[in-house]
Amino acid sequence: MDISIIIVSWNTRDLLTQCLQSVEACTINEERFSVETFVIDNASTDGSPQMVHKHFPHVHLIENVQNVGFARANNQAIPQSTGRYVVLLNSDTEVLPGALAAMGEFMEAYPQAAGCGPVLLNADGTLQPSCHPMLTPEREFWRLMFLDRIWPRATYAQTRWDQSTPRQVEVIKGACFMLRREALNQVGLLDDQYFMYTEEMDLCHRLLEAGWTLWWVPEAKVKHYGEASSRQAAEEMYIQLYRSKAQFHRKFGGSRRAEHFKRLLWLAYWPRFITVALAAKLKPGLAGRARTYRRLLAELRAM
Repeated sequence: MDISIIIVSWNTRDLLTQCLQSVEACTINEERFSVETFVIDNASTDGSPQMVHKHFPHVHLIENVQNVGFARANNQAIPQSTGRYVVLLNSDTEVLPGALAAMGEFMEAYPQAAGCGPVLLNADGTLQPSCHPMLTPEREFWRLMFLDRIWPRATYAQTRWDQSTPRQVEVIKGACFMLRREALNQVGLLDDQYFMYTEEMDLCHRLLEAGWTLWWVPEAKVKHYGEASSRQAAEEMYIQLYRSKAQFHRKFGGSRRAEHFKRLLWLAYWPRFITVALAAKLKPGLAGRARTYRRLLAELRAM
């Protein structure tokens, strides 16, 4: 098998249906690469597994009895897959025609590449960030203080990039990420100590440390509808995002770097909380955001 597609899903039946249809269309029209598809369902209650059984019987389905998280679910399928390339694909994506072939052809032309990612598009076709520099505490603070609008340090200025030339990058977002199995075999699978978020950055960090390269491939385009699973538990997932980032800094920089990250996070979020809490008195719709910020500040020490 050439390409193994791994899709983790939690209560995203309709989007998963669209995603699988788009993958199926690609595999029918792009005969150069053979493709197998795995869906790992994290205990959905919306009928997602039944939909896969009924409409996509050729898909390898793994049904978990509880939500084991994104990294662990991917790691269930990757060892069972047989492709030379493994594609981590979100269930809320639509693979546009030619995307799989473009990434596969790039990987064959660049043997030093551990992985590549496509152009991610919003539902309306506008550009969505699909890669970014490696996270540091300072870059996170820079982004949270909106200084990226003046001088991009935590993000790439992708709107200025040549849309016809591949570009070497540091982190590829996990919404769609093609990986060379040889590189995975060398550095290991996703770290399943991350429940959700940052696991792809951890993997990118290990791949770069091992001497591989990562690339953005503009010939490949994928629509990403965004956070379909995390919106179902928005506050918890917001907190989980920063737990995972603190975990990343602790793993690769020790407790001192993690504490430095949390101090900068407190400096960025304390004024946000005060501002939004005051604004919520006039606009009650902001109360939920103020509650989330308050909880983040309260839980920072334990992260």
